[in-house]
Amino acid sequence: MYSTSDFRTGLKVEINGDPYIMVYFQHVKPGKGGAFVRTKLKNMISQAVIEKTFRSGEKVKRADIEEKDMSYLYQDGSNYVMMDNDTYEQTYISAATMADAVNYLKENMDVKAIIFKGKPISVELPIFVELAVAETDPGVKGDTASGGSKPATLETGAVIQVPLFINAGDVLKIDTRSGEYIERVQK
Repeated sequence: MYSTSDFRTGLKVEINGDPYIMVYFQHVKPGKGGAFVRTKLKNMISQAVIEKTFRSGEKVKRADIEEKDMSYLYQDGSNYVMMDNDTYEQTYISAATMADAVNYLKENMDVKAIIFKGKPISVELPIFVELAVAETDPGVKGDTASGGSKPATLETGAVIQVPLFINAGDVLKIDTRSGEYIERVQK
């Protein structure tokens, strides 16, 4: 159990049976009445954000969250098969749980699975991944890095905006948080 004095950004708590992560908190001591804490909490399953106020000294249940290092093996229909790096146990994670992570997921990639009460609720990718360009319009001589952008389809099927000088077959460094092109990787 956490007390209101333990509150901090990133704290994982359980409210009404759902896991939440604390996005914001503020301790308030009004001139009249008891102190309280205002918080913004993000549901780790539905991604909905709620605002909740706690009285000073109130207790909140700690979320039963576990982070496991896993490797992505392959896709089986609408499920993604992950292998626990410690026990070699295979776990099926649904496409809905994976959300946007599927856009940057390559076979044998190491990821961090977030497990709540024994069930995977999300997957965290590395911040940067290197993916090859499967298809894009050809570059034209004289194009510059600051001259504009064009769409490119990556090997995973994701479509991102890239500079005009990028060609099919180039390997790119991509930021998985925003889906933005960072740089071309030299071979």
